[in-house]
Amino acid sequence: MPRSPRIPRVVIDTNLVLSALVFAQGRLAPLRHAWQGARCQPLVSSVTAAELIRVLAYPKFKLSAEDRQELLADYLPCCITVRMPAKLPATPVCRDPFDLPFLQLAIAGKAEYLVTGDQDLPSLTGRFICPIIAADQFVNTLNP
Repeated sequence: MPRSPRIPRVVIDTNLVLSALVFAQGRLAPLRHAWQGARCQPLVSSVTAAELIRVLAYPKFKLSAEDRQELLADYLPCCITVRMPAKLPATPVCRDPFDLPFLQLAIAGKAEYLVTGDQDLPSLTGRFICPIIAADQFVNTLNP
């Protein structure tokens, strides 16, 4: 009997999650379908989940409390919550301190990928424990 393929553990940055949720038919729909179809296991920490909740409330998105709850219900149940250690893991130096929680989550959660739309993070490739790739590249890894 063939073994089922391993579902990759992945950290997805807030901007990508947000875009995939708010623009359900947009270019990041395949990423949303990947977590909905259990083709990847998104990782979250209390810090990254709180950031998503905070960003969904931005006035520019014009989302009601019910809309925000519905969007969170489409993502968070698909995620694995990683309890971060008291002593956070060391990361390579990065320009943006807001990227640190995602790097730390990838280390603590033993992620296979860090998926980002950030322009700075890919510069850490080769100095980080997992590939740092764009959403379309990640989705392509899921489609043999």
